[in-house]
Amino acid sequence: MFLPGLHRICRRGCGRSPGSVIKKRIGGVFTFSKKVKEQPDLLNGSIAPKLMAFAIPLAMTSILQQLFNAADIAVIGQFAGKHAMAAVGCNSPVIALTVNLFVGVSIGANVIIANFTGQQDERRIRESVHTAMVLAIICGVFVTCVGQIIARPMISLLDTPAVIAPMAVKYLRIYFMGMIFIMLYNFEAAIFRSQGDTGTPLRCLMISGILNVILNLFFVIVLKMDVAGVALATVLSNGVSAGLLFWHLCRAKSAVRLQKGSFRLEGSILKDILRIGVPSGLQGVVFSISNLVIQSAINSLGPDVVAGSAAAFNMEVLGYYILNSFAQAAVTFVGQNYGAGNLPRCRKITRQALILDEVCAMSVAALLIIFGHRILMLFNPDPAVIHFGYIRATILLSTQALNVVNEVLSGAMRGYGISVVPAAVTFIGVCGTRILWVYTVFRHSHTWYTLMAVYPVSWLITMVVMIAAYFISIKKIRIRLGTSGDANN
Repeated sequence: MFLPGLHRICRRGCGRSPGSVIKKRIGGVFTFSKKVKEQPDLLNGSIAPKLMAFAIPLAMTSILQQLFNAADIAVIGQFAGKHAMAAVGCNSPVIALTVNLFVGVSIGANVIIANFTGQQDERRIRESVHTAMVLAIICGVFVTCVGQIIARPMISLLDTPAVIAPMAVKYLRIYFMGMIFIMLYNFEAAIFRSQGDTGTPLRCLMISGILNVILNLFFVIVLKMDVAGVALATVLSNGVSAGLLFWHLCRAKSAVRLQKGSFRLEGSILKDILRIGVPSGLQGVVFSISNLVIQSAINSLGPDVVAGSAAAFNMEVLGYYILNSFAQAAVTFVGQNYGAGNLPRCRKITRQALILDEVCAMSVAALLIIFGHRILMLFNPDPAVIHFGYIRATILLSTQALNVVNEVLSGAMRGYGISVVPAAVTFIGVCGTRILWVYTVFRHSHTWYTLMAVYPVSWLITMVVMIAAYFISIKKIRIRLGTSGDANN
């Protein structure tokens, strides 16, 4: 399948022939040219400093992405009232449910490209990159169309209070119009991450983030567009970030460079991307399904709780992105080294990622708890909103250490190409526990504290099962590889 329309966009940046970036070919495998070696070397040398150098920009990128939504809620809360703020906030689990499946597929692209990078196979890297880009466009168009259909039913399904439901539907439909940009950005960022580059996506997102804030203020304050304004601002800024990364890929001086005439789906590569990416996406969907159930329970407690939960979510998720960045680093680092056949280094990466993640995630969580009241006031000054928001943030942030283990071990297993196992564990430990909790424990104790307690409980159960699944999976890999897994120790 070709995408001729992209040729004109790439003509200037992608004019170089494929052979110009290849140094030589030995035994059917392309070796890296000097330009490709400009990428960080994840296969040799110390691990911890490179993990930090990878994870910190990635965390900052994810935080900046979340600030898009935080800016929406802050502006709408300050200038349009808490009902409009709640309308935007209650959409978070709906958006996550729809997007996470396809964002998970981009992780599959990350793993496959990282594996081929470890094998030093430039031809397969190029085929994987272009397959991923075509897949991103297909996913974006599909989600945009489906989103327009499911917007109203999803808002109704959540038992959203009638006073905020029309605004919630309006915001969701406009937001879904920009899904193609979100898909493109996530797949493009996955391509850069597979090469150890997390700085380029960060720089592009900084530009679009500033634009997002400016547009939020203009649409809401000047044009009085309430929720429609913040949704439109997010769509436009996402388009800018996707466009900037596309431009960088067209000008890349390595095997990930986009080339005219190469935009097609390669069947074997697509199969591998989906084999890893779909279970990974389903793992995210599992979280989102359970969060939809929880959001419905939150909605039953009234608009103040809904607004407080939305504000707290946009605060506590900053801590989560620190946590998740090391898990994403494990995907790329393990993926490249597993492709190179260095299993001992893969295990060292996992251990060091766990240690660094625990230290960084809990340090950030402590700061967010200390300054929690001040941060929540940025979203809405209402004392009730702040009260409920701080309860949520304190419970979730103080127990993030449990989730660190789940995220890093899931990321490491995906780097090995094992994607179904962590998805299944998450389904049992997270989705099962949370749904059961809402319909049993919360039903008998209908309080905010009881509802929020489901998070650490589900993390603990998942952690126990995830640790067992990880060691069983590693044992099977070592048996399959025999002594070859220790060859490069």
